[in-house]
Amino acid sequence: MKIYNCIKDFKPIKNTLVTIGTFDGVHLGHKALIEKMKADAKKIGGETVVITFYPHPRIVLGLDSSDLKFINTQEKKINRLEEAGIDHLIIVGFTKHFAGTSSYDFIKDMVVDKINPAKLIIGYDHHFGRNRRGGFDDLAELGRKFNFSVEQISEQKINDLTISSTKIRQLLEAGKVGVANMLLGYEYSITGKVVYGNANGRGMGFPTANIEVADEYKLIAAVGVYACRVHWMGKCYKGMCNIGYRPTINDGELTIEVNMFDFNEQIYNQQITISFVERMRDERKFENLDALSRQLDKDKISALKIL
Repeated sequence: MKIYNCIKDFKPIKNTLVTIGTFDGVHLGHKALIEKMKADAKKIGGETVVITFYPHPRIVLGLDSSDLKFINTQEKKINRLEEAGIDHLIIVGFTKHFAGTSSYDFIKDMVVDKINPAKLIIGYDHHFGRNRRGGFDDLAELGRKFNFSVEQISEQKINDLTISSTKIRQLLEAGKVGVANMLLGYEYSITGKVVYGNANGRGMGFPTANIEVADEYKLIAAVGVYACRVHWMGKCYKGMCNIGYRPTINDGELTIEVNMFDFNEQIYNQQITISFVERMRDERKFENLDALSRQLDKDKISALKIL
């Protein structure tokens, strides 16, 4: 996949199939759209182009951005799009000035003049241009004017649940990672650097790696105890993870700590990725560390059954 951080760097290619969006999560709905693009491109000997925006428009415009969180970091989103088999990714720098671009000017100046698409494929809820005023009918009219076809993919569902980034974020915030994973098509994960903790877990026989997430906009799933997989140095380990405030030791600060089964390495200051499989229980306060340790024994048994 070729990546362009400026649309001016893209050289027009014959028979391009284009889509536009933020693609948070690169979930199964996005993948259905991408597979349609790839199939259509193959029929006409063309290539696929994704146009996305960075930073997210809501961050730049300050629209409810204080609690705005994303399923994927920008780096992970790019990786997911590459894995999906996209040929070209154009990352448009989103600014307040750019936000004032009308839907007509965006399509003419950026899509038609810079890319010259044969076809534009969009999701069922796609809107674009200033104040998101542009919709499918506007695109269809512009397609007739500038000689490209437009197709809208219908909403994708699993078990009567519409697949959308908003729905997946809601599920993760409710701790329903199993359902979220079903809509994503992969396991929701958090990547971070292992930092020093207070070593209480080691004293109970459950040493934990405490991780620090650098991206302030990364969505952290609901507080609780999870069965998980931990990826480090190309290997995958089973484990259990606690997201929470450690009320038994009166910590009071949100932490992400994971106990990796059958693992005894020092990995401070190294990056690990935690993939969440299922939420097992709420975080709760125990009367003492012995009671917490007994619960952790039970949690490990439950996690191993899940994994």
